[in-house]
Amino acid sequence: MATHQTTPTQLIPPSPSTPGPVDAAGPASAADAPRIGGPSVRLPSLTGLRFPAALLVFLFHLSLPAHWLMAGDANDTLFARLVEQAGGLGVTFFFVLSGFVLAWSARDGDPRTSFWRRRYVKIVPNYLVAWALAMLLIAAGTAPWRSVATFFMLQSWVPDYDTNFSVNSPGWSLSTEVFFYLCFPLLFAGVRRIAPQRLKFWIAGVIAGVCATPWLATTFIPAGDVYMSNEPGVSGLHLWFAYVFPPARLLDFLLGILVARAVMLGRWRNIGLVWSGLLLVASYVIAELPGVPYLFAQRAVCLVPCALLIAAGALADAAGRPTPFRGRAMVWLGEVSFAFYLLHFVVLSEARNLLGARLASGWAVVAFAVAECAVSILLSWAMYAWVEKPLVRRWARKRAKTPDLAAAA
Repeated sequence: MATHQTTPTQLIPPSPSTPGPVDAAGPASAADAPRIGGPSVRLPSLTGLRFPAALLVFLFHLSLPAHWLMAGDANDTLFARLVEQAGGLGVTFFFVLSGFVLAWSARDGDPRTSFWRRRYVKIVPNYLVAWALAMLLIAAGTAPWRSVATFFMLQSWVPDYDTNFSVNSPGWSLSTEVFFYLCFPLLFAGVRRIAPQRLKFWIAGVIAGVCATPWLATTFIPAGDVYMSNEPGVSGLHLWFAYVFPPARLLDFLLGILVARAVMLGRWRNIGLVWSGLLLVASYVIAELPGVPYLFAQRAVCLVPCALLIAAGALADAAGRPTPFRGRAMVWLGEVSFAFYLLHFVVLSEARNLLGARLASGWAVVAFAVAECAVSILLSWAMYAWVEKPLVRRWARKRAKTPDLAAAA
């Protein structure tokens, strides 16, 4: 699953520096007005949390056979086993977070065209830069039609494993995110019409829908080529429907919107950052257990803890309480995390090609992996400073007319 001025509208995969999606429902009544948060309340803790989520995706991709640095089968390593669900957790966190921050920062009377302009200015230039680097360095042999599909951010709509993850693998989540942005004005308008006391039922229903998606995939979609040798019932088509297909993943995004609404209306039971974090760790351990179905573990097991952690971070920021994620270093890492998410796969692939022979020492592997992460961060900083930030500053807001032009008009 993509502001980098520490505002509540940053995404990843990370969001525009100017908050404020469309409120198609019109101004809320006084009784319905949010009592907590809103566009004026910054969320530095949620910005800081973006980088750990992106780092989970980095670690998962590091464990792939194509990127593994040590001799032997990467799939047989303890590291690969430990991070098997890390990528799924990171993407799920970003999808829920995206819905949450957009609902939190929504402003009355903001035209939907302005919202869409901010979102696409935020994500498309970075995406295209990463796409071009991937085509130049690691994906030159990709089938032309797949290259075109990924260029136009359409790959997540194609029920084909190779297309979904071709060129620059993390790009599929951005293909899914653009669908979320198209739907947001309508979704948010609908959520605003839900009576506050009924939000908990909607939240429970969406969670149930996410949990049912893997079952629907494996029950009603014919099996195709096996995706994983240790999961004989899971095909590439099952993975696409349950994990990639934009309408299916829209439930994660909708959950973020509903949770934000519940938090702002005082209808959320906050368990705090510590307990939310511990619950997330415990759920990840459960997702790693051998008997847990792969598709269910990838998306559903950690869903509720992700929502709890995001809500706890937002409430801590709204109350001005210190958190481990709102320091200057963490916020900076969160600001560059969108670029990091897009670029790290290219760095891992190119570094593996340049390395040639695999490493024999475990310490050498650790040192090389740290270097890969550092290079990814430096390149992300450059893309954030030279591409993302200037373009967002220039195009995210509609330019005011000059006095002479305004007078002429």
